[in-house]
Amino acid sequence: MKKMIIPFVCAALFATPLAAQQTTAAASVKTEAKVSKLTPKEVIDNYLKALGGKEKLESVKSVIMDNTLSVQGMEISMVTKKMGNKFRSEQSVMGQKIVQVFDGEKGYIDQMGQKTDIPADKIAELKKSKVIDALGYDASSFKEVTVEKIDGKDYNVLTSNKGKFYFDAATGLLYKSGTAEGSAVMKSYMTVDGIKFPEVIEAEGRGQQVMIKTTKVTVNSGVTDADFK
Repeated sequence: MKKMIIPFVCAALFATPLAAQQTTAAASVKTEAKVSKLTPKEVIDNYLKALGGKEKLESVKSVIMDNTLSVQGMEISMVTKKMGNKFRSEQSVMGQKIVQVFDGEKGYIDQMGQKTDIPADKIAELKKSKVIDALGYDASSFKEVTVEKIDGKDYNVLTSNKGKFYFDAATGLLYKSGTAEGSAVMKSYMTVDGIKFPEVIEAEGRGQQVMIKTTKVTVNSGVTDADFK
């Protein structure tokens, strides 16, 4: 089911360490790395602070994200609603609608009138998801912090069987992530209500290259339980 890759890639883009690491798009990263004096908790705390602060992030109960995806020569519009660990993603592809819904316990994908359940191997991790994915980081999942250079810049890197994540040493923001779902590079961020969200993302998953542009983010408004039926 090829079209499923788009919502699942997007779900993994915002740095929640969901699955085993892949090396896709890491060729430009030098293999030489040195151990940092920072702890994983300090890197994660710096990240949350750079996004707007942990308290501010935890105050977000719902979010709506409007995105434009460029994939395989197509322009796809996508709207994602999240509340707690629930989400709804609607894509418009060449006049057809693809909907993915997770109600916190179970979910489905509706592709042009054909409904299928979300694969069982996704459910356990989806149940752990957060409205702001960065809050899903667990410092105990990472043994140490290494420092690697990309294009002359230092990045604090967290690595475990959950994935590999590169944080800009200067800003604290996530720059790159690699998981079993694919890889993503955050090219820029936008600020909404004092919180930073990825604005332009270059992603790859299961052989598909995707450019994702966030055009609008709505915080704590416009989402109800009815959206996840």
